[in-house]
Amino acid sequence: MHMTGADGAALRAALRELRTKLEVPEAFPAAVLAEAEHAAAHPRLPDLDSTDIPFFTIDPPDSVDLDQAIHLARRPGGGYTVRYAIADVAAFVTPGGPLDTEAHRRVTTLYFPDGRVPLHPAVLSEGAASLLPDQVRPALVWRFDLDPDGRVETVDVRRALIRSRDRLDYEGVQKAIDTGTAEEPLALLKDIGRLREALEQARGGISLNVPEQEVVERDGSYALTYRAPLPADGWNAQISLMTGMAAADLMLATGTGILRTLPSAPDGAVGRLRRTAKALRIDWPHHVPYAELVRSLDPHRPAHAAFLQECTALLRGAGYTAFTGGESPDPAIHSAVAAPYTHCTAPLRRLVDRYAGELCVAAVAGTEPPDWVMAALPALPDEMAQGARLANTVERESVDLVEAAVLKDRVGETFEATVIDVKDREPLVGTVHLEDPAVVGRVESTGSALPLGDRIRVRLAQADPGTSKILFAPVPEGSG
Repeated sequence: MHMTGADGAALRAALRELRTKLEVPEAFPAAVLAEAEHAAAHPRLPDLDSTDIPFFTIDPPDSVDLDQAIHLARRPGGGYTVRYAIADVAAFVTPGGPLDTEAHRRVTTLYFPDGRVPLHPAVLSEGAASLLPDQVRPALVWRFDLDPDGRVETVDVRRALIRSRDRLDYEGVQKAIDTGTAEEPLALLKDIGRLREALEQARGGISLNVPEQEVVERDGSYALTYRAPLPADGWNAQISLMTGMAAADLMLATGTGILRTLPSAPDGAVGRLRRTAKALRIDWPHHVPYAELVRSLDPHRPAHAAFLQECTALLRGAGYTAFTGGESPDPAIHSAVAAPYTHCTAPLRRLVDRYAGELCVAAVAGTEPPDWVMAALPALPDEMAQGARLANTVERESVDLVEAAVLKDRVGETFEATVIDVKDREPLVGTVHLEDPAVVGRVESTGSALPLGDRIRVRLAQADPGTSKILFAPVPEGSG
């Protein structure tokens, strides 16, 4: 979630208070900044030069921490070659130094509606380590040879210097592909992305195209809307997923690594989603598997967007599993990916990716991983879990706070809403979905049980940015 065009002093003050309450690290210590400045000027550069390859990046238009660059080509005789360059953060970070220690304290970049709290100082994450256009950068360059159906035939990853030629955004990419003005290699993103999506469907994997909640300025005030992801978002994500799966396979083959794992959904979770689908008037025949239903949804439709948000509940329980000594972890599968998988494509924003990349480079080279990787590996799952808990709290409380701030002057107003959930043991308490503004909030009835799946009128009873809470109450039938 992020703010576009909003400049509310009270909202920003509340977000600052949220940072303080959650003890979010802000400014970097002087020693960390000093090491980052030195590292930016003196990185450890690889011998291999791949600056002749015309890489390009695809990110939101305001992004400056660019982790990935891509190049796509057809193979003679059929199939494709995908080159995927990942920022080489290890070229700048000295193991055990102040910069490394601070990264282990922060673990991940945190995203607030009014800005982000980065994992690394800006001189690296937005400068020397970022794959900005027309700049020579050290990177881990993955090469995949794919068959005509998009299946991976060969994998390679090694350090190299690269130079991105262009910085693209999703809307521009989508427009160029849709209008037929995209030239290769960009035009191949659709072809390869759709092939990989078909392979994902065949193995039972699921990609959730969850809309982003945005705060936008409208008529001098604020409004909440959804930004539905574009097909180009999904095609680009498939390249990252392919890389994470290949990295997991390399680690499993060597018997040393760290995986991103997710057990199967607990009993009752899919049943609860069926109730939500019914509430939102989404047709879900019993013979249709969950994965097939998700792929049929249109995130531009408000009811589908709300359902996709609810689907993220099935991703709870994801974690990291480190392993050494040749023993594969159990489970080794990420149930949403439907394959072994790891995080390795966002080292500027996530600590574990730097270690995963190093393990993969060693696996391909047939060498032992560096000592600093092996020393940190056992503690990484707990560190990442702690960072994920903080990131989830930041996201959840930011959403609550912004919703309360946007609605604080509308207490007493009535809205059309859909009851999308009712507590089993408290039928007077549930959740409603408003289409405009794009809010999902708590509702409490003082009369009859809430009608799951029905559209009702609700009155905003509370919207307090100080407590980050909103509360709705049903409007009795016949009331004015």
